[in-house]
Amino acid sequence: MAKKITNRNDDYSQWYLDVVKHAKLADHSPVRGCMVIRPNGFALWENMKKALDDMFKETGHENAYFPLFIPKSFLSKEAQHVEGFAKECAVVTHSRLRSTTNGVEVDPDSKLEEELIVRPTSETIIWDAYRGWIQSYRDLPILINQWANVVRWEMRTRLFLRTMEFLWQEGHTAHATKEEAVEETLQMLNVYKTFAEEFMAMPVKTGVKTESERFAGAVDTYCIEALMQDGKALQAGTSHFLGQNFAKAFDVTFQDDDGEHKHVWATSWGVSTRLVGGLIMTHSDDSGLVLPPKLAPVQVVIVPIYRNEDQRKSVLDYADPIYREIKAAGISVKLDDRDQYKPGFKFAQHEAEGIPLRIAVGPRDIENNNLELARRDTRDKNIVSRENIAARISETLDLIQSDLLDAAKKRTTDRTRNTDSYEDFKEEIEKGGFIYAHWDGTAETEEKIKDETKATIRLIPLEDGSPGKCIISGKPSKKRVLFARSY
Repeated sequence: MAKKITNRNDDYSQWYLDVVKHAKLADHSPVRGCMVIRPNGFALWENMKKALDDMFKETGHENAYFPLFIPKSFLSKEAQHVEGFAKECAVVTHSRLRSTTNGVEVDPDSKLEEELIVRPTSETIIWDAYRGWIQSYRDLPILINQWANVVRWEMRTRLFLRTMEFLWQEGHTAHATKEEAVEETLQMLNVYKTFAEEFMAMPVKTGVKTESERFAGAVDTYCIEALMQDGKALQAGTSHFLGQNFAKAFDVTFQDDDGEHKHVWATSWGVSTRLVGGLIMTHSDDSGLVLPPKLAPVQVVIVPIYRNEDQRKSVLDYADPIYREIKAAGISVKLDDRDQYKPGFKFAQHEAEGIPLRIAVGPRDIENNNLELARRDTRDKNIVSRENIAARISETLDLIQSDLLDAAKKRTTDRTRNTDSYEDFKEEIEKGGFIYAHWDGTAETEEKIKDETKATIRLIPLEDGSPGKCIISGKPSKKRVLFARSY
């Protein structure tokens, strides 16, 4: 392996980058702020994508694809939307290059009549399409999802967590009534929560964003927030109730069954490759990546141990049926029979890459009809019988999945607390974690807390809460809101 992974307590940011590198998830690209997603990282994203896509389709959604380029005039149609994304847009102004003595340059004769925006999000191009698709209430609802890439011109980037180009899905739905659209928004929020907890083993809080944190052009933005090991929050997914803002901007109406023409109601919702970063920071340790079995590209690796060619043949003959039995059980398994690396190197590599279970087999195991089973999360090792090994492994993978969620829940619970004074709040926020405190609902108070403590309101809980007094102004507050420092 390369140099040792930095200890989390010494330098958390460097630890994160080291884990990404050692697990071979991604590299920096020659384009500033962009990344190259390596096979290990992309396989992880594919598993996330597959699980989410199945959940979307179970809730009635279909996949489609819309253009990467958006006419500049489209973004001008919804005022809040263009204001929110104006500073992040990449703009295409010309259509070709021409050769010069020094290489190539932009051909000035190829200037576009209208500049094109590289999509930061697709509401505008999609609602232009919906105008042609929707005439009657019979055409509703439209439930569409898109898997795509987007570009947002970020100045400060970090692999997976914030990059100029990233992969994501974006759902865009159209409804006949406000009630249907709100129900859709909350349904997809719950889909994200279920995915985060059941597949990622990452517990999340759910709620609605404040006006200042709301998606540009939305009426309400709902979110899931997770707490990372360093005590910072990560916004892991958002679901937006768009009201009729985009329908009015793009003149999307339908004739209701009473003959009246009405504007449709809209939602949008999305998660991105940021989830990979969240997964890393929820479970990984100073030895590298730790993956929940439900998303691990390789769930089990078998490492044969031998000293000579005769042993090699007998160990591989013993390992091969184990491999085939595990694979037949629907478990993702790899037999690492590479001759050029010693077992110790292989162990370190598989540990850094986060493979949940490792099986080691050697000559002694053959004699006793045993094998060594090692868990990545706890690093526990046990000698177990070879009999019914696929069933044992399946049970162990389920246990790892639930143990990872339980451990993450405990960390979150241990670092979540209430406070009723601003002085206490300032002390507690330095320790990291989630803090529930009363807020008077004003943008001025929200901004003051952010300026003085670097903490933001991550969400307003959906559940009812007890009234109190704002920790800054002393004015009445309906319930506590969730504060944290964040990524």
